[in-house]
Amino acid sequence: MADENITLYGTDWCSDCKRSKKFLGEQRVQYKYINIEDNQEGQAFVQKVQNGGLTIPTIVFDDGSLLIEPTNAELAAKLGLNTQAQCEFYDLIVVGGGPTGLTAAIYAARDGYDVLVIERSGLGGQAGITERLDNYPGFPEGVTGAEFAQRVIEQSKRFGVELLSAQNVVRVGNDRGAHFVETEDGHTYRANAVLIATGSTYKRLGVPGEEDFIGAGVHFCATCDGPFYRGREVAVIGSGNSAVEEAAFLTRFCPKVTILARGSQLSASKLAIDKATSTPAIEIRYNTQVVEFKGNNHHLDTVVTKNTQTGETEELHPAGVFVFIGLAPNSQAFADSAKLDDQGFIMTGIDFQTSTEGIFAAGDVRKGSTKQLVSAAGEGAAAAIAIREHLRGHDAHTMENALAANVSR
Repeated sequence: MADENITLYGTDWCSDCKRSKKFLGEQRVQYKYINIEDNQEGQAFVQKVQNGGLTIPTIVFDDGSLLIEPTNAELAAKLGLNTQAQCEFYDLIVVGGGPTGLTAAIYAARDGYDVLVIERSGLGGQAGITERLDNYPGFPEGVTGAEFAQRVIEQSKRFGVELLSAQNVVRVGNDRGAHFVETEDGHTYRANAVLIATGSTYKRLGVPGEEDFIGAGVHFCATCDGPFYRGREVAVIGSGNSAVEEAAFLTRFCPKVTILARGSQLSASKLAIDKATSTPAIEIRYNTQVVEFKGNNHHLDTVVTKNTQTGETEELHPAGVFVFIGLAPNSQAFADSAKLDDQGFIMTGIDFQTSTEGIFAAGDVRKGSTKQLVSAAGEGAAAAIAIREHLRGHDAHTMENALAANVSR
């Protein structure tokens, strides 16, 4: 799908357009975006194909077909993504298709178990939409996130793992002697064990104007939205590895990238800091806190900052901003089946088992995880080994019950 000639006609203020752009970005699908407010030819085209209508987004595909205001499920079907499982019962269901979930699935499938992976967005997780991975062992020259994700996906398929994408899990629990996983589209699948590996998402600042301009000047994925700012100046909010690395990536398109760091120094690794401080296109403003976003015509045009030492406020005018201030666990759907800590991370034992027997958690969603790609894959492997022991115990228990039933006859 990466070579498809896809064009999305929309506007910067349209929430459905933002959703569709986000979905295509998560699936690592290349597309051209035309803002019909600024492009009269694009607006005329939309009206022509809709017999005078102007419903957006209107998405045109290489074969000439189009979708008008599609749901994510409709987009997924058009892209040929597998969105419904072949069976109703599995040995293991993995919720989350990032490095943790896919690694666990590979290990379990190699042991001969039937495994289903359900991912709410794009398989590969955040690693798949990261521009470049430089610290994963075995890739001395680094590897693009898309290539890394594709390698793990293909390896999963090689061992017979069934993969679903664009399916959001809304509930996990126990039912009829097994665990169940319910998806947003109404399907319920059952298994002898469940692994929650839903990872985490980038935190938001929570300041006035942020919600208003998400996708219209405020972004959380440089890989997805950075190319829209070619030739224009942007800002990155944050001081950790993600902020610094994404700032370096944005210099591919933008003549100047300003990092707004709340503290007096960056908290990224020395390698990342050295790269940022030695890149002429990157400017770092320390002790800078963003307090508000403002805009006109449904698009961001002003970032209000406050100096954390002097209290002085200032207005900046980047074309867009990218927020990287930390991660929040994707655990809300599992609060009834797994104990969470105060920050929402899932609590587990040393065997990765949650407060519910047979339901496990690993990776960035788990309390105590290190939030690093290599450890995420490692946790997937370790969790798979613990799940294997659980499944073996389950099989033994089932055999004992069957033998006892035969003896009693």
